[in-house]
Amino acid sequence: MAMTPEQAELLAQVRALIADEGTVREVSMFGGRAVMVDERMLVSVQKDGTLLARVDAERHDELLTRPGAAQAQMGAGRSMGPGWIEVAAEALAEDEGLEAWIGVAREHHRAETGARR
Repeated sequence: MAMTPEQAELLAQVRALIADEGTVREVSMFGGRAVMVDERMLVSVQKDGTLLARVDAERHDELLTRPGAAQAQMGAGRSMGPGWIEVAAEALAEDEGLEAWIGVAREHHRAETGARR
């Protein structure tokens, strides 16, 4: 699948931030490029430069208050439910924004898998 420039740039940044993770691979999923760590999705980089993050469902409402965060949708009007957040490209423009969201996704991943890094 051909990537847009926005998607390629964000994916390169994500790769750099998770270079120390276990087994990492990428697959086409959810209309973007999903980054899998130890066979579980961490995030998905979308064509428009947004990020789909897999997060702790218990923190969902809290995380939705962050700038650029929105409930992830699977098509028009179909919520993906708690634990799936879409982050606007503008909120990821600063390194700290992307690092923070990767950190939240890593926390969830580690809690789910028991991984320690």
